[in-house]
Amino acid sequence: MTEHEQKELGKTLWGIADDLRGSMNADDFRDYMLSFLFLRYLSDNYEVAAQKELGKDYPKANEGDKRTPLAIWYENNTQDVAEFEKQMRRKVHYVIEPQFLWSSIAEQARVQDGEMLHALERGFKYIENQSFDSTFQGLFSEINLSSDKLGKSYTERNAQLCKIISKIAEGIAGFSTDNDVLGDAYEYLIGQFAAGSGKKAGEFYTPQQISRVLSEIVTLDSQNPAAGKKKKLDKVLDFACGSGSLLLNVRKQLGAHGVGKIYGQESNITTYNLARMNMLLHGVKDTEFEIHHGDSLKNDWDLLNEMNPAKKLQCDAIVANPPFSYRWEPSESLGEDFRFKSYGLAPKSAADFAFLLHGLHFLSDEGTMAIILPHGVLFRGGAEERIRTKLLKDGNIDAVIGLPANLFFSTGIPVCILVLKKCKKFDDVLFINAAEHFEKGKRQNKLLPEHINKIVHAYQFREQEDRYSKRVSMEEIEKNDCNLNISRYISTAIEDEEVDLSLVNANLVELDAKITAAKKTHNLFLKELGLPKLP
Repeated sequence: MTEHEQKELGKTLWGIADDLRGSMNADDFRDYMLSFLFLRYLSDNYEVAAQKELGKDYPKANEGDKRTPLAIWYENNTQDVAEFEKQMRRKVHYVIEPQFLWSSIAEQARVQDGEMLHALERGFKYIENQSFDSTFQGLFSEINLSSDKLGKSYTERNAQLCKIISKIAEGIAGFSTDNDVLGDAYEYLIGQFAAGSGKKAGEFYTPQQISRVLSEIVTLDSQNPAAGKKKKLDKVLDFACGSGSLLLNVRKQLGAHGVGKIYGQESNITTYNLARMNMLLHGVKDTEFEIHHGDSLKNDWDLLNEMNPAKKLQCDAIVANPPFSYRWEPSESLGEDFRFKSYGLAPKSAADFAFLLHGLHFLSDEGTMAIILPHGVLFRGGAEERIRTKLLKDGNIDAVIGLPANLFFSTGIPVCILVLKKCKKFDDVLFINAAEHFEKGKRQNKLLPEHINKIVHAYQFREQEDRYSKRVSMEEIEKNDCNLNISRYISTAIEDEEVDLSLVNANLVELDAKITAAKKTHNLFLKELGLPKLP
């Protein structure tokens, strides 16, 4: 499928969502729409694998028979079902019984079957509890099929869901469902729902153009970015992963086989479910990623709470867009936490550096971390100044990139990207002022491809350009008390143009002579007409 067709599929699905959600807000309707897309993806993938597994035994339905081929096979081969499902679990890692496949549910919706809603409820529970292993329990936990927002009675809810599912089935029918196509449509819809959710969207969505900046930076060679992209990243982490778009962008940079394993953590249960679905929709196998539901600041993921340094998770790339200036409760015990002990705790009013230190702890010696933070981390004093100073003196801060204001749905403030390393090659800090390079939009500003390329190019080749990028020595930074405010190092002031007063005077004399001559000519015309001349 071409990029144009992918966009058209996304627009078609968004049109359906916008038309059908009625008075339901974007956040609520998003969960239904995206879950149905996910069911469609799982079903298509499963049926293709089943056809391959059964070969010539895969049946073909007679004309007028609306059953799925798999339903026909199940009915005719009851004694072989258990062995077939065992093989499917081994090869595709999950099973969906025929009555719960998207095509079966969509057919019930098409004919307005009064039992469709019950079938859908059973299907979701089956997938959660029996299709996958325990890693995927609760995948549809936030989908309330009994919600009054769908209708006051079962009949009304069933009718509304039949309408939604039928429209989705019709909308998708004209498009190919090749690998990643539904995944791209899913990403498009997440972006559209984020736009409709406004500030709430900050919990789960990083705009694609910003994701691309981070993902391109962390996939470059960490010691010598000018050498180009790494061929392979063993482990990639996003500890505030939202819907997983940043992680998927990193994978996209290197291709499906360029990342060994993806790790993500998300505290919001709905968004956590979105992330897991998003991974699978983009063809990431369940063995290739781990997404944990929990609080990164409390570090409640056993995988990341390993006290033995030899067993510590070490990631080649870390990307993150944590909540800005998040209020947290730094306890005395956290002060002894292995992530913060050498630096001190971030203040209660802003956990920005707590998030940064959490990620930095799990960065490998050859890795790169890129994190989006508010500008305050560059210059605020107190505990943050102490943390910032140590990071600088330890050689961990590689680059500071200032972005334009109003790029995010969640906030209009300008933000920055900090690039961190544990063993960086350069003994200076690269500052990039990209704040003036964007396309202005009605609600959000946008980075165009040329703006993104300019940022990445300046970072990759560490190029210096007036008013845009500069390499600053640690000596100069220390003279500024480790203040990283970009305007201290890159001047954005426009110099006043020098005025040549003698030239201005000559121009005025010339204009005066022209006025006098024009006035004389005009008075001659007035005299011929018998009219009084101009004074």
